[in-house]
Amino acid sequence: MARPSTMNPLSGEILYIDKPYRWTSFDVVGKVRNLLCKRLHTKKLKVGHAGTLDPLATGVMVVCTGRATKRIDELQAHTKEYVATIRLGATTPSFDLEHPIDATYPTEHITRELVEQTLKQFLGRIEQVPPVYSAVKVDGKRAYDFARKGREVELKPKILVIDEIELLECTLPDITIRVVCSKGTYIRALARDIGQALHSGAHLTALRRTRVGDVTLDKCLTMDAFPDWLAQQDIELPSEDATSAAPSSQQSF
Repeated sequence: MARPSTMNPLSGEILYIDKPYRWTSFDVVGKVRNLLCKRLHTKKLKVGHAGTLDPLATGVMVVCTGRATKRIDELQAHTKEYVATIRLGATTPSFDLEHPIDATYPTEHITRELVEQTLKQFLGRIEQVPPVYSAVKVDGKRAYDFARKGREVELKPKILVIDEIELLECTLPDITIRVVCSKGTYIRALARDIGQALHSGAHLTALRRTRVGDVTLDKCLTMDAFPDWLAQQDIELPSEDATSAAPSSQQSF
């Protein structure tokens, strides 16, 4: 861990967190805000994140505070890298382990060679329909609100870019892939589409975001380590004359 440094959460900090399993992105933001507010002796502090991770996913989350939240759109646009484990031969409504298996499919015809050839189809610009269990808005409401009520909803495909897709492991019916992709890519939907392209079904069993832009996991703090790390930092309160200052540079861990 890096030596203590001076922070100014009100002027703006960019923090790198390794999101824990089962935590929502909102949980991470809330915990960071709570700990920072205690150090600042304030009840209010603007905190946000630059890219949602599903509760069952782990990995790099970029968290912005104070006036650095104005950079969220810029940071969200950065390329992201994931490592995903996919179970072939079965689907769930959410295409991950959030819901039980709802259908099974044959896998006897699937080989490593077929998987490798199929993955090549997803390189470059692709169209992807988001999962119905997602935060995509439909008529002003989140798609998952309709899905949870058992109502069908038609989502429009989005244009995405898959820069890299690599087969890391193949222990059928499980495969592990590395994906480098553009903003807005749903890896759950990619798993669904890979299953369909293999004339089978598929769902995620594990997902880890390993990079956002240049930010890799080795630059991130775990939520367990964050309180002790924060306690070692000098907290600078902005003066009245500095209220218009630009956000400080990203925090080094």
